[in-house]
Amino acid sequence: MSDLITDRLVLRPWPAAEVSAVVGDSRLPHWAEDFPAEGDRVIAGFIAEQPDALGPYGQRQIVERATGLVVGAVGLFPPTEGTIEFGYGVVPSRRGRGYASEAARAIAAFALTAPGIHTVRAHVELSNPASARVLEKAGLSRVGDDGETARFLSRAPVEHVDVQQRDRGEETWRTTTGRHP
Repeated sequence: MSDLITDRLVLRPWPAAEVSAVVGDSRLPHWAEDFPAEGDRVIAGFIAEQPDALGPYGQRQIVERATGLVVGAVGLFPPTEGTIEFGYGVVPSRRGRGYASEAARAIAAFALTAPGIHTVRAHVELSNPASARVLEKAGLSRVGDDGETARFLSRAPVEHVDVQQRDRGEETWRTTTGRHP
């Protein structure tokens, strides 16, 4: 599976050893001091129970390129009828830097390259307006809410975004082109 490379981040598949470390409450030296956050623990548990969540259109760690530290997670969930959902989280020490929007923009563009996928969606709690702004900055449009959560979508075709991919274990690079509204 390929890494997704943005200007400041690498979105890489979760290594099995790191899933085990998070589930086992261990610490690794290349993690930000506040990684894993609660959401990262939930995702690691999900991966441990569903190893197919590490497929090409699955779960990834967010790595800060400047430091090499893991600072969060972003990932795609199994699609239904041409629509794929994603979620994300960045540790508190790295919030306010635009990392969540950068990761969300990259994963959404990548998701729209998946065979049969025409829509990317995400949900946020209405009590979390910062997360809603992340999705707006990532190019998704708010399409409604149910009183507790807001729904956001991006549909193909959308505006041009390039995301570099690096195959794990090789120095092969490709550019994925997606489009955002």
